[in-house]
Amino acid sequence: MERIEVLKTYKIFIGGQFPRTESGRYYSLKLKNNMTVNVSLSSRKDFKNAVVSARGAFNAWSSRAAFNRGQILYRIAEMLEGRKEQFLEELKQLGYSAPKAKKEMEQCVDRLVYYAGWADKYQQLHSSVNPVATSHFNFSVPEPMGVVSIMADESTALLGLISVIAPCIVGGNTCIVLASENKPTCAITFAEVLATSDVPAGVINILTGNRKELHTHFSSHMDVNAVINSNSEKEFNKTIGENASLNVKRLFIWDKNWIDEKEQGPYFITDLQEIKTTWHPIENIGISGIKY
Repeated sequence: MERIEVLKTYKIFIGGQFPRTESGRYYSLKLKNNMTVNVSLSSRKDFKNAVVSARGAFNAWSSRAAFNRGQILYRIAEMLEGRKEQFLEELKQLGYSAPKAKKEMEQCVDRLVYYAGWADKYQQLHSSVNPVATSHFNFSVPEPMGVVSIMADESTALLGLISVIAPCIVGGNTCIVLASENKPTCAITFAEVLATSDVPAGVINILTGNRKELHTHFSSHMDVNAVINSNSEKEFNKTIGENASLNVKRLFIWDKNWIDEKEQGPYFITDLQEIKTTWHPIENIGISGIKY
């Protein structure tokens, strides 16, 4: 008998696990080799579950040493490099030429390494000791915002996704990401990399589905601290902005050409930071050794 090939099931990624979408819905995606795959059509309940997971992971992730978060990003890059051939094949199935797939794959790995290097450095660049008129030290330091919902770039399968996840998590935030609706398969394979790369469960959650349906949930949930849209639709951005204002979420429109190496840097990290200022009294010690 002719062997039946075992085809991949593209589920979603929540809390370090791969559940089927709560709604049981899916949409069909036709690949270049004429194969059709079914992709999960995530629901509002899936998003809520992902927010609960991201919030539960936030305290432990944000309190980790900065260099440790950098180590984990570097580990993701290592694992991605090791599975390069699989990703190249998936990119080509999505319509990429071989040279374009190779370039995007290399940029994905390089971008993770780049942000891993910033993990314990952006704080020095964006913090300060402020001059004050009283006998106090006054420090301003960046701290992570919290849970970030992200709608990834539609024009790339993997690079746009990684380019927004990396600066988000390296700064101590946790996230829920909606993958490209037209090119979602690499995002779920990337989730398999995350599941084996020392990333704690819940730090990164990846959903697939219809952006027209989900963008309102991504921007209106009251336990989300910031929302990013990597696409430029004016109608979507108007709705997202109105919803974000309900609990004063930070809103960012990162409509970037992620293939350009200029579209990376510490400012993507600090966009998702809040500056906290601390006052501390100065203890004056006299000649006799008495504090006054």
